[in-house]
Amino acid sequence: MIMTLEQQIQEDIKAAMKAKEAVALAATRAIKGEILLFKTSEGGSKEVTDADVLKMIQKLIKQRKESAEQYTAAGRQELADNELVEAAAMEKYLPKQLSVEEVKAKVAEIIAQVGATSIKDMGKVMGAANKALAGQSDGRTISTVVKELLS
Repeated sequence: MIMTLEQQIQEDIKAAMKAKEAVALAATRAIKGEILLFKTSEGGSKEVTDADVLKMIQKLIKQRKESAEQYTAAGRQELADNELVEAAAMEKYLPKQLSVEEVKAKVAEIIAQVGATSIKDMGKVMGAANKALAGQSDGRTISTVVKELLS
């Protein structure tokens, strides 16, 4: 039987509790909390797909990294380190991230498919690229590559 990402996270919470791994526990609980919020929003009882969970994990990792930057700027390195360790613990759920070269190749294909010719077509390309590369690259990288290839 294939486990959904949500079930895998639930199992990892139990494993982290048994092993007394505070960081892994905090990271997996944060993801679980995000899933519960998703399920209960807008009327609730929604099915959560693995794609939804991947988006949530990416959002949480981005939040952790932004917090770490702010903590570092404020001279609180121990708090920044904690955020980065949690982000790293969450990253294990994401598929292998593409290199910038791989993202460029995929975006070039997408540009050809949608027939984009100028920076005015960025919205069309971004929509298709974000869908095609979900979980494999972050939005900032995709956006940078799209701008570069269209200009």
